[in-house]
Amino acid sequence: MSKLDLLADVLEYIEQHITEDIHTEDIAGACYCSRSSLEKLFRCVYRISVRDYLIRRRMTHAGKALVERPELSVLDIAVMYGYSSNEAFTRAFRQVWNQLPSDYRTKKRSPELFPRMEASLETGDDLMSTTKFDISNLYDMFQTRRDCWFVCADIRSLIPINEISRKAGDMAIVESMQRLCDIADENDIVFRIGGDEFVLLTDSPDEAAARAKMDRLLARNGECIRFEDRDIPLSLYGCIVKLGAKTKCYSDLFPALGGALRDCKVEA
Repeated sequence: MSKLDLLADVLEYIEQHITEDIHTEDIAGACYCSRSSLEKLFRCVYRISVRDYLIRRRMTHAGKALVERPELSVLDIAVMYGYSSNEAFTRAFRQVWNQLPSDYRTKKRSPELFPRMEASLETGDDLMSTTKFDISNLYDMFQTRRDCWFVCADIRSLIPINEISRKAGDMAIVESMQRLCDIADENDIVFRIGGDEFVLLTDSPDEAAARAKMDRLLARNGECIRFEDRDIPLSLYGCIVKLGAKTKCYSDLFPALGGALRDCKVEA
């Protein structure tokens, strides 16, 4: 199983079992990998632990239930999402939404997305942070943007850059995501789907607009990153794709995006 397929399976498993008492060990076992391997991969790509992601997704669903199902008590919703007491549920809810469940329900706050985490693109431990997205947003966005275009990118010849230095390779990954962020409009979402594969999800069904973004991205091919005392040219593969109904779940979406990138490499 590829790392991309594993990530898709993990994210989909979480969504399908969100109301059950599952833990990282359960998710790893269901997806046929070790807990340590899963945590390492998840943190590398998404900069968040599996447990913290699971909590955020549960609280996103719980927020929707608070607003959309007024006939249920807070305790009913707590139990629905795996909490045995109001106290434990309230602690988790406040950690995510920064307010009490009762206040959230009264204000009828829109629960469409988990609040974005603010972070910046840097090298090292903050490699995968970006203000453009929180991974907890993605599942919801895929449901609402089925007619929108994706701009996909993959680094050309990352191995030779890594052979210069792993730090140079990290810089190439950060620069690649930054180039996508540079072409993104305010409502676009930039995220990483693999080791050196990135995607920009637009907020538009306009093919010409998506193609224009890709052209702007590829126009920077050959620009250099500066590592120590040398300039290293960096170029990307790129393509646009609309997946429509295929965006129903991670296990369909991620392989489809990966396939689009593989096809564009063959054509290049």
